[in-house]
Amino acid sequence: MDEPGKKIYLIGFMGSGKTTLGRKLASELDWTFIDLDNIIEERTGMRIPEIFSSKGEPWFRIAESEALRSLLGEEKVVISTGGGTPCSDDNMKFMAETGLTIYLKMSPDQLYRRLAGSQEERPLLKGHGTDDLPRYIEKKLDEREKWYSMASVTTGGEECTVSQLLTQIKDWIQK
Repeated sequence: MDEPGKKIYLIGFMGSGKTTLGRKLASELDWTFIDLDNIIEERTGMRIPEIFSSKGEPWFRIAESEALRSLLGEEKVVISTGGGTPCSDDNMKFMAETGLTIYLKMSPDQLYRRLAGSQEERPLLKGHGTDDLPRYIEKKLDEREKWYSMASVTTGGEECTVSQLLTQIKDWIQK
């Protein structure tokens, strides 16, 4: 990391609370919040579901990596990444070298409760019904865990409040 505290990357599965926590953490730190998906949408002029349906996931992953690297010069930012961001194109290595990576870890059951009913707005969940969704979440989480577990800090779960997470993260930054 260049200098402690310049960038915080929040990683974790979709529905783990990266955007919600990111906004609150940035506000508490008086930093800027950046949602990587918003950067991709601004750069492409398309919504994420539209990108997936018209260009496909491989194209999206390239755009995602480019958007991530475009933030290199930013300082005092909290960046909410997409659930698959750490898993492609050495993105996890890039984030670890340029900031603090925080994995918001949740169980498949916790994620299912949060994601059930949002299949239409989340491209990777499209086509997965209520019966299939728990298996899909567990499978994808297992595939991604090797990247997520590389984070500098692992925290999360529904038992932690946003306030507790903020305190934990702020304590780590100040060390």
